Amino acid sequence: MSDAELDALRARTRELCAGFPDAYWRETDRERRYPQEFVDTLTAAGLLAVLVPVEYGGAGLGVAAASVVMEEVNRSGGHSAACHAQMYTMGALLRHGSEALRRAYLPGIAAGELRLQAFSVTEAAAGSDTTAIATAAVRDGEDFVLTGVKNWTSRIEESDLALVLARTSERAEDRTRGLTLFLLDLRRVRAEQPEALEVTPVRTMFNYATNQVAYRGVRVPADHVVGEVDAGFRYVIDGWNAERILLAAEAVGDGHWFVERATAYAREREVFGRPIGANQGVAFPIADAYVQVRAADLMRREAARLFDAGEPCGAEANMAKLLASQASWAAANAALDTHGGNGFVDAYDVERKFRETRLYQVAPVANNLVRAFVATKVLGLPRSY
Repeated sequence: MSDAELDALRARTRELCAGFPDAYWRETDRERRYPQEFVDTLTAAGLLAVLVPVEYGGAGLGVAAASVVMEEVNRSGGHSAACHAQMYTMGALLRHGSEALRRAYLPGIAAGELRLQAFSVTEAAAGSDTTAIATAAVRDGEDFVLTGVKNWTSRIEESDLALVLARTSERAEDRTRGLTLFLLDLRRVRAEQPEALEVTPVRTMFNYATNQVAYRGVRVPADHVVGEVDAGFRYVIDGWNAERILLAAEAVGDGHWFVERATAYAREREVFGRPIGANQGVAFPIADAYVQVRAADLMRREAARLFDAGEPCGAEANMAKLLASQASWAAANAALDTHGGNGFVDAYDVERKFRETRLYQVAPVANNLVRAFVATKVLGLPRSY
């Protein structure tokens, strides 16, 4: 996609986001309400289907384009957590699902008739060690039966479909084997087995619509296995690179929002007879944050370029996430310091975005795990875990 086309996509996204001002996001945050109207608007515009190939009704674009959409949502003052999963979860279905599954579900996703927003992987005991998950899937005739409990399964109540990773054979020497990825049709489960799916909302420090989910004998047709049985961990890793790039773009968007708000306030706010931005103690942290955001954006763009070219990009995707999360946090602190006491007042929105951008330090992967990845996989140092 050319720079001109990306700019046009950016402008289109920005125009749609303008219809959802700060007051809208402030209200949904205060009430911990899912921003359904916003998600519906992006869906109707086709922006959540940019990764779906043209033959299935989507735009057929790449991660670079998808990352522009996510960046602009956050740069507008919104929160991409309401819809970003539909971008990166469908990658596993696109690249590893059977043609029958793609034909059955991708056109509906592209048309906005189906929502794939839930990714059910993490468990309390396993934490970041995904290969240690215990949720089991046992073959029973034409179905697999899912049993177990997942944490951080976000937006499952707002989804028609979910991707679920479960254990189908014992953990062996190759820890990455034995896990299988399933496409779960939640409409079918809710209609036929409502008692088998227990969803418990989890309130967090910001509006994230996340849940603990208990699978109590949920039946999944065997033809809804994504790819091969026991090979699901590799498919999840494949999706992780896209996830890291997209969330890096969100953090970049946050960083720009903080810098822009801090800059505007520093120009307008006068103390001791002059704008506070004239003071280097105010101006320099904002300038430093801006430099960090721009640098992180370059790594994000390089990671997206490699991903879309089909080239290895694990290192770049992880580094983009690390740099962007650090840049957005630096910008958040600069904005809060610039606003002083007003930074803690919800009417200025800094405190809301401050809470939201803190997530990128720990999710979708903790920054220390990124450092461990770079140390071992890139620099060749001994493994620490």
